[in-house]
Amino acid sequence: MSVRRAAWALAGAWALASGCASDPTQGYAFDKPFDGQRRTIAVDLFENTTFYHGMEVHLTDAVVKEIQRSTPWTVVNGPGAETTLSGAITDVTLRKLATAPVSGLSQQVAVAVTIDFDWRDNRTGQALVQRRGQRAADAFVPAQGVGERIELSERAAVEEAARTIVGALRSKW
Repeated sequence: MSVRRAAWALAGAWALASGCASDPTQGYAFDKPFDGQRRTIAVDLFENTTFYHGMEVHLTDAVVKEIQRSTPWTVVNGPGAETTLSGAITDVTLRKLATAPVSGLSQQVAVAVTIDFDWRDNRTGQALVQRRGQRAADAFVPAQGVGERIELSERAAVEEAARTIVGALRSKW
């Protein structure tokens, strides 16, 4: 019985210690999935070219919190940062997912956010990661009886976009 427990503990420790490598050609590795050369990052306020005002503030805040939560990097203000993340919300669309059969009213709607962003090394000016047309979405139910507010879905889509952005910063894909 104790040999079985020891084997499970060893397998669990091995699974926790391994993870995806920062270089996608390496597959799994026992190394950290972060770039160890950079320790500080400045996050500029995202631009917003849409009619959905305020989403840029929520996105910037969500990205900063995601960096603090899931990376070893320190978010700093000003020119002292080794790297800078900047970007723009380029599109926000509502897409009808389901309609009521009798009335034709929307029963479920998706909010999709499209983002462009750049992560640059301030010392060399080199672009570390650039993405165009990165999308994130979340659905809500505006139908009578449920009546979810669109703001909940907008916030969830922005938080998903923040996780996607920080995930892209962690790897060199």
